[in-house]
Amino acid sequence: MSGAGLRVLLTIDAVGGVWQYGLDLARGLDARGVETVLALLGPAPDAAQRCEARAIPGATLLETGLPLDWLCDGPAPVLAASAAINEMARACRADVVQFNMPTLAAAAPPPVPVVAVTHGCVATWWQAAKPGQALAAEYRWHRRLMAEGLRSADRLVAPTASYARMVGRHYGLPRAPLVVHNGRSPLARHRGRVQTDRVLTVGRLWDQVKRAELLDRVASRLAVPFDAAGAVTGPHGERIPIEHLHPLGQLDAAALGRHLAARPIFVSAASFEPFGLAVLEAAAAGCALILSDIPSFRELWDGVATFVPVDDETGYVHAIEAILGDAAERCRLGEAARQRAARYTPGSMAGAMHALYLDMLDEDTPGGRVAA
Repeated sequence: MSGAGLRVLLTIDAVGGVWQYGLDLARGLDARGVETVLALLGPAPDAAQRCEARAIPGATLLETGLPLDWLCDGPAPVLAASAAINEMARACRADVVQFNMPTLAAAAPPPVPVVAVTHGCVATWWQAAKPGQALAAEYRWHRRLMAEGLRSADRLVAPTASYARMVGRHYGLPRAPLVVHNGRSPLARHRGRVQTDRVLTVGRLWDQVKRAELLDRVASRLAVPFDAAGAVTGPHGERIPIEHLHPLGQLDAAALGRHLAARPIFVSAASFEPFGLAVLEAAAAGCALILSDIPSFRELWDGVATFVPVDDETGYVHAIEAILGDAAERCRLGEAARQRAARYTPGSMAGAMHALYLDMLDEDTPGGRVAA
């Protein structure tokens, strides 16, 4: 199959990185003549997000009103959402369905090939957030549904090899998911040696695996401002107390690009990160990177970032102060990060996914369950 006129139904949400992933993928697929139907689950997007989605020529945004799995209390709403998405796939005559929430693949499959992309899940998040603690009983349905979905899809994809291995081990899969690295276009134009003596972190600050509480203590020990972009309150009322970080709130791409253009030192202390789009955005802007020493960050940024053990508060302080005090090294690290970021583009991501769709269609085995 050539791919001309291909139509893909792609599930997205407006809460986290899957939104940007989905839109970047849709743009890259549009450049290849592929139509995308963006089936939005979870909370409604804001006006800026709607405009961003509707500006993609080959994409159609459908606000389904269906729930996100991690905001549900049990499997029934997720299975109902899966059935509804399958009906949408039939109605829009999709050639391929891509679930960016693999639990959706646990119900009866649509009559077309299915690719499930795992960007994270409750059970693997729990391992990082609460090491040594068994998954709480109220979340075990999610792990069961995730396992069923991973085995039901025709293809599985993860954004890094390290996370693919984690998923394969955790769910006992016969083989790990395929790896397609995420991609992102630069948000800020590179402006040579322009720098600011500020530090920046970006993410869901309420999420305990992002370690905002640790970074707040780091900020209290620095002589320069430490900015933090992202939501401080989660959908279930989760909140991390912040006293020393300078909260910027939730920023859109343009506003974040303006902050990155000044090339602050970028820090992520995450204990769990299947990929890390915020790190890629900072790297593409030429920011020096200081990252927690976790497998996914090593996979993507080894040799161009400074790594610190996850819980080493003093290590982050020393790493930041060392880079602040060495302008030449800061420039070197920023340029190295920028060059590495050029590997991870929307075009390369879309090309890999497009090839995967065509491979599935050429096999012509919908429901073949090759991931089992």
